[in-house]
Amino acid sequence: MIRYAKPTTVDEALALLGEASWRILAGGTDFYPAQGSRPFRENVLDINGLAALRGIAETDAHWVIGARTTWTDLVRHPLPAAFDALKQAAREVGSVQIQNVASIAGNLCNASPAADGAPALLVLDAEVELRSAVTVRTLPLQEFILGNRRTDLRLGEMVTAIRIPKPAAAGTSCFVKLGARRYLVISIAMVAARLVVEDGIIGDAAVAVGSCSAVAQRLAGVESVLRGRPVNDALAAAIQSAPMDELSPIGDVRGSAEYRLDAAREIVARAVLGAVAPGNKVAAA
Repeated sequence: MIRYAKPTTVDEALALLGEASWRILAGGTDFYPAQGSRPFRENVLDINGLAALRGIAETDAHWVIGARTTWTDLVRHPLPAAFDALKQAAREVGSVQIQNVASIAGNLCNASPAADGAPALLVLDAEVELRSAVTVRTLPLQEFILGNRRTDLRLGEMVTAIRIPKPAAAGTSCFVKLGARRYLVISIAMVAARLVVEDGIIGDAAVAVGSCSAVAQRLAGVESVLRGRPVNDALAAAIQSAPMDELSPIGDVRGSAEYRLDAAREIVARAVLGAVAPGNKVAAA
């Protein structure tokens, strides 16, 4: 018999997960479209009653985003400028109605190559907290998402939080998304960049690209080129010529592989320049 449960505490939810296989329901913005009109054949664990998993908290070492925190919650919460790229990405997730209910953790668990939150969380060195009834473990985001629709979530586990180390919450950031239109669109390519600039010199840089590989990727070559470089008119050209070997885009109805590579180079430059001058609006669609 198919079961439905809506626990009110995390411990109750974890106990249920330890007893049987469940499909977790949070915001439902991916859950219901994927289900369609087919009858349910899996147990459904509705975590919308878990108030403890919603909200953003600051500790001595981390910013902690609860797994049920919505994109709207994130946009409204006061956060350092390093989170600006994540807030910009939040405003690109579907419609406002979707942003009001869709959870940030759900965006990662769905593990789409076009997940809007992934690049902006990667440049924040995000960690994923996973709990079961008997264990708690934390994985870097790049180790949690394994491929298209694949994660390292184990039987009996659920994501309970996303953790941002305080050192990664430094500097300024920017997110640029390229799509066939400005709104309600799956990206052709998207980029998040976070920079720490002191006295006109880039001290640290983090750049990540989504929709150009099976999993969003940090660009180590671009980051290396940026570190120690002065912020001047030569910056864009240096970015354009930097290696981006991590990217392996496919061609589909939204764009060819060649177009995605060219577009990624352009919007990497736009995102970096946007992070240098965070007051400027950067558009790519």
